[in-house]
Amino acid sequence: MSVATKYELKLGAATREAFGRALAEVARENPNIVGCDADLSKSTMMTYFAKEFPARFFECGIAEANMVAVGAGLAMAGKIPFVSSFSCFVMNKGFEQLRTDVAYPGANVKVVGTHSGISIGEDGPSQMSIEDLALAGALPGFTVISPADEVATKAAVKWAAAHFGGVFIRTGRAKVPVIYSADAKIEIGKANQLLPGTDVTLVAHGMMVAESIRAAEALDSEGISARVLDLHTIKPLDEEALAQAARETGALVVAEEHLVDCGLGVRVAQAIARHAPVPMEFIGLETYAESGTPEGVPIKYGLTSAHIVAAAKKAIARKTK
Repeated sequence: MSVATKYELKLGAATREAFGRALAEVARENPNIVGCDADLSKSTMMTYFAKEFPARFFECGIAEANMVAVGAGLAMAGKIPFVSSFSCFVMNKGFEQLRTDVAYPGANVKVVGTHSGISIGEDGPSQMSIEDLALAGALPGFTVISPADEVATKAAVKWAAAHFGGVFIRTGRAKVPVIYSADAKIEIGKANQLLPGTDVTLVAHGMMVAESIRAAEALDSEGISARVLDLHTIKPLDEEALAQAARETGALVVAEEHLVDCGLGVRVAQAIARHAPVPMEFIGLETYAESGTPEGVPIKYGLTSAHIVAAAKKAIARKTK
């Protein structure tokens, strides 16, 4: 089984921390890897790379759009640039350059957004990125990844370094539970089934994977069998795994720390509509959040296992109508 433990989830490193360490690791093997940051390397954790490879690190200052353009230029010169900042800054401020300088010419740029979602807590809504997956997914040719833990993040960084093309990796500020064992197989573009189930499928990415596992445990105590899929790759989507889950369980719930109007749920619904239409429910955000603790904000805005449980019961109830 690829899950570190069936139900007991222990806290591990933040995915931003895992990114920083993984980048330094792959850079030791490939001298063409370079890093660009926008005056936040101590927060994005690109500081590990900067300290070890100062000649390959480009500090672009508080100028995210320019940083993306610099990264594109480095890619055109044969380098493999990883550009990083908070997701809300690199995606929102840098989107025009991502569109024109990276996606349009097909530049080999890797974008890593940290402090994603609302779980950054006290930093407040101006720095909470809840549109980043929609923006990244709108870029033709981009691979979009939202890892659930440190193991999955390391796998994503390693894959991105070897892959030619635009990549967006979404990481978070807070420490998250360990989902995968160190030797787990994580294949970009392929969903991971973490728990089997026959009554409903819980689909999630990022921090909501752990909440979905907790929800599956709660549902199991009520005699409801819930399958859990970690859809760490938002684009390209594993439509085969989704179609199989829909046919075998007959109902789906998609849970994400992102706007429901334009996130993973929309992509899953498109896939399900093509292959195996079933009742679906969606857990996510419909508004900007407010400042609060990293623990309290997700509770207020419905990003918990209890909300997933309620949504699962709604979806199951619709199966009989």
